[in-house]
Amino acid sequence: MRFALTHPLVHGPYDPALATGAGVQALARAAEEAGFDGYGFTDHPAPPRRWLDAGGHDALDPFVALGFVAAATTTIRLVPNVVVLPYRNPFVVAKASATLDVLSGGRFTLSVGAGYLRAEFAALGLDVDERNDRFDEALEVLRAAWSGDDVTYEGRSTTAREVAPRPVPTAAPRLPIWIGGNGARARRRVAAHGDGWAPFPAPAGLARTARTTALDTTDALAEAIADLHVRLDEAGRDPAAVDISFGCHAGGDPASDAFDPEAHRAGLEELAALGVTWVQVGVPGDGVDAAVAVIRRYGETVIAPSRVDRPGGEGT
Repeated sequence: MRFALTHPLVHGPYDPALATGAGVQALARAAEEAGFDGYGFTDHPAPPRRWLDAGGHDALDPFVALGFVAAATTTIRLVPNVVVLPYRNPFVVAKASATLDVLSGGRFTLSVGAGYLRAEFAALGLDVDERNDRFDEALEVLRAAWSGDDVTYEGRSTTAREVAPRPVPTAAPRLPIWIGGNGARARRRVAAHGDGWAPFPAPAGLARTARTTALDTTDALAEAIADLHVRLDEAGRDPAAVDISFGCHAGGDPASDAFDPEAHRAGLEELAALGVTWVQVGVPGDGVDAAVAVIRRYGETVIAPSRVDRPGGEGT
């Protein structure tokens, strides 16, 4: 199991110091030292006030913020959670991704979602009802843009004639792409284009808000993973080579004094048995020092014990 966290502007109210370069780098360095494998940011360039007041969250630009993380770290992987792919021209995403990957020494994974906030799409001059078509087209353009070859492409939203995007990623043409979303459409995309699936725990109410499929029980997750594996088999791909990221609520909130690391590790083992390879960990957004303390405690009580007696001292 590998461990990732999302910069805690997702919890409010947050300490303004978390939205500074020093705050970002302090948390990223703490995460790397604690044994975390990935660090990410959400993507909301124009969040509507009504959504924020109802429990939504602010965001830093994920590509810019991950550049700060890359400069302050050496091993942790840069994994946004998630880039809303239809918000941007795919050549712009390809350029930002390849640049970040090259400058970080090959540490970038592009995790993407289709988005769901109608007002945010409108603010960006986009039709929310076209997001899935834009998403699928962008996946094709990304692979072409990272190939190292000149690109000619004619689509509904993107037209290019003999363009030559540079640089190419360190692992071109397969800079890893994780695809977010809880439903069958996301899993079809993973089988066709993805290197990972990034669903999220979602009870029915949250699923309606996010315009996705409810995913709130272990049985539901197991059924969805089985469906993904069938699709991968049908596409001639090895399911073991595709990452799956999810959250683990067993043992309670890692920021709480009542957090039970042993119960949490048992929950991680259950997820691993289903095929989950990465777990998303939440930390508090009420201060840099508080977040760093939780990161360190999680590293000591969960990450380090989970890697004891592993080959080479590493997780799977």
